[in-house]
Amino acid sequence: MRRQMLRSIVTSGRSVTPSGCRCAQITLSKGTRAPQPRPARDLSSTSASKATTLPVTGAGPPPAVPEPKSPAGSDRLAAHRRKTALLETAKEIRQQQESPSKSSPLKRRFWKHVHVQETPEGYQIFLDKRPVRSPTKNIITIPLSKPTLAHSIAIEWDMLNSAQEALKNHKIPMTSIVSRAHDVLDADAASGPDNDIRQSIVKTMMRYLDTDTLLCWAPERSSIEAAYGSRPTASSEDDSPKKSLRDLQMETAKPIISFLTGTIWPGVSIVPTLDPDSIIPTTQSEMTQSVISGWLSGLPAYELAALERAALATKSLLVAARLVVEWSEEFRHLQAAHESQTIETISTAAGGKTSVDTSTPDEPRFGIESAARAASLEVNWQTGMWGEVEDTHDVEKEDVRRQLGSAVLMVSGSGTGSTKN
Repeated sequence: MRRQMLRSIVTSGRSVTPSGCRCAQITLSKGTRAPQPRPARDLSSTSASKATTLPVTGAGPPPAVPEPKSPAGSDRLAAHRRKTALLETAKEIRQQQESPSKSSPLKRRFWKHVHVQETPEGYQIFLDKRPVRSPTKNIITIPLSKPTLAHSIAIEWDMLNSAQEALKNHKIPMTSIVSRAHDVLDADAASGPDNDIRQSIVKTMMRYLDTDTLLCWAPERSSIEAAYGSRPTASSEDDSPKKSLRDLQMETAKPIISFLTGTIWPGVSIVPTLDPDSIIPTTQSEMTQSVISGWLSGLPAYELAALERAALATKSLLVAARLVVEWSEEFRHLQAAHESQTIETISTAAGGKTSVDTSTPDEPRFGIESAARAASLEVNWQTGMWGEVEDTHDVEKEDVRRQLGSAVLMVSGSGTGSTKN
């Protein structure tokens, strides 16, 4: 019946509502099939299955609930004895840390008095009756021209609280630098001046020349400053115009370079390390490297050890060389020539008529403070603008001056003795 109705609708092309319903009308043209209803699809694609019950494999009833039992008297006594023994052990450890026993000699001071004794070979430092020795077990003997150095070593050993502190180089800076010089002396006596220790020091110092702190100058004006203006400058107490970092670096470096190239290395040309438009350091000429390397190789042992200490502290071979030459007893002739040249310059400026006091020249000596300022000029410039970092910049300042002070004590002397063994 339904099929006949649909066939009549298709052949007539009229709109008919089946079963008298007017809510929807279907118009079928000739040759069009009626839409087929879509089959219903379940939301779950997994077929349902019944749960499988596992068989019970336990044998017997469940165990009883454990009940706490009071320990016996012997068990309580044993536990108490163990705790007492642990407390006694901890107490003994604390006592050993506070007052070291005789079984740990490094943790106690085995000497009472420190004194300096003069011998025909030189000064020796004694801990009661035991002489201070170098790490190679040789007795440290200071030249007779350096009594201040000998007494400074005695003072630092007198300030130690235990023998274990002597294993730290920062506790005994003078003993360590003298031991370094004696290592060079022993190597010179055994293998000549071309030994491995001396050549290793010279090689390390020449590496500092290519990246010397004194030769690293700030660029004249960066592109950022040209576009957005200059950077903030360090404040000055007076109303004088503020100088740029590059100007300060040039004012500090030029007198030192002039002294070195005119007194120690005549005819040598030293150029700045950094170009304005490059971050790659500029290498010094072969002649400059050859002259400076030869000068380093010929230094006495005490001067070479002091120069190494100063260069490692300041990161500058030029500053270290200037400081060593200024205070070394081996360069007294250069110091006298520089003083006479300075006095002659002052006299010439006065017209040659005014008498000049030769005992107090106007130009101060290049000392520890001058070397420290020259080596840390950029750091001082930055901290002047942005401030210091506590326990960092202040500690570094004191450490640099301590290292430079040990170098000055190392090379200074009366000039009446000899540093050669």
